[in-house]
Amino acid sequence: IRLSIPVAVGQCGNQVGCRFWDLALREHAAVNKKGIYDEALSSFFRNVDTRSGGDGPDIYKGKIYSLKARALLIDMEEGVINEILQGPLRDVFDSKQLITDVSGSGNNWAVGHKLYGYQYRENIVEKLRKTAEHCDCLQCFFIIHSMGGGTGSGLGTFVLNLLEDEFPEVYRFVTSVYPSGEDDVITSPYNSVLAMKELNEHADCVLPIENESLFDIVNKIHQMINFGKLGSTVKQNSLVTSSAGSAKTVQEKPFDAMNNIVANLLLNLTSSARFEGSLNMDLNEISMNLVPFPRLHYLVSSLTPLYTLADVNVPSRRLDQMFSDAFSRDHQLIQADPKHSLYLACALLVRGNVQVSDLRRNIERLKPSLHFVSWNQEGWKTGLCSVPPVGHSHSLLALANNTCVKPTFIELKDKFMKLYKKKAHLHHYLHIDGMEQSCFSEAISSLSDLIEEYNELDATKGGPRIDPSRLQIAV
Repeated sequence: IRLSIPVAVGQCGNQVGCRFWDLALREHAAVNKKGIYDEALSSFFRNVDTRSGGDGPDIYKGKIYSLKARALLIDMEEGVINEILQGPLRDVFDSKQLITDVSGSGNNWAVGHKLYGYQYRENIVEKLRKTAEHCDCLQCFFIIHSMGGGTGSGLGTFVLNLLEDEFPEVYRFVTSVYPSGEDDVITSPYNSVLAMKELNEHADCVLPIENESLFDIVNKIHQMINFGKLGSTVKQNSLVTSSAGSAKTVQEKPFDAMNNIVANLLLNLTSSARFEGSLNMDLNEISMNLVPFPRLHYLVSSLTPLYTLADVNVPSRRLDQMFSDAFSRDHQLIQADPKHSLYLACALLVRGNVQVSDLRRNIERLKPSLHFVSWNQEGWKTGLCSVPPVGHSHSLLALANNTCVKPTFIELKDKFMKLYKKKAHLHHYLHIDGMEQSCFSEAISSLSDLIEEYNELDATKGGPRIDPSRLQIAV
């Protein structure tokens, strides 16, 4: 069985992490009715007998004693982690998995990366090693962080570098939440671009997610329910974005619905490693098959269905609709349109009772409308996992290595340059030890090179070219 260790960094990372652990426990509880510690559970959890004091040795067979998450939670403010420790998930973590400070990073990448990074380096390495020692076959680290704040962007990318140094053989998947256009953090363009340089150089795969897209998806679902667009076909409390049925008694927070979507993305991504399926897909296969050039490792994700249909016997027409949805703008987790851009490769991870023939039929049906790069016309990777997500009969996660990420990066560069040309807020960064102006110029040149690599690929695309309107931005 392949084991993964999620590392949540910063406020956003830990809020997503909290939803992830809640949903993971619910998913396993729904499948594992007898309460036996099995291989599927071991991928994310250890089984520990805590009666002997301390955390006791791991118990590999038999009944569940006490589940401990294979995870590291890092934040330079205590708020979110304290909330987790006072909530229903408190028993899943212990103090050996937590690193907190009280003052926060003040929305400053340099404070997170240069200051706290060096201050906490030994502590982080020690806790990562401890967590890894409990894994027989560690395949992957998942970093969950945001790009706009100081701790998520700065310390998050510092941890990414540490992982490369300490565990060079283990895959590094990063889920990065990019700030929305109306972001209230004035320095977020600096933080995001400084973090992008680290992601370009040290990540195996990055799943960029935009707050704006999550917000739009949540709004659409609420509209569908409130205005009855789907009539009786939607169950009120079984949304991907609802935490109904979870152990939580607290009022649902506005971000919970958005964070649930990201948590579901991670659950679907790892489902093949945890459960049986006729066509299992390892995480290393995603990196191997979807990343032809080392720096172009940004994968656009889309998730469907986003609400639960009341009837479980799904006619094949609806199954086909699910595949169509995965390629529509409305289901993408960044504001992008992959259909009108160039695909380098695409992975489809399907869960539930779906046949290989359904997969093939839909790939053949969709292929003519998608532009694939000339040297990888057959660039499809597919995975089938027989266990569907809770409350669904089946689901699909599509991961596209597609040039449609370029507008997001161009917009980021644009916002960075607006501040940088005026030298606005630079002094807040430059008074941190080890932070120099060259860090800014190297970061923006790294981002420009990345955009240029996407431009070169786009130039090879045949046929009439329809650019998404967001590309009309002066660079």
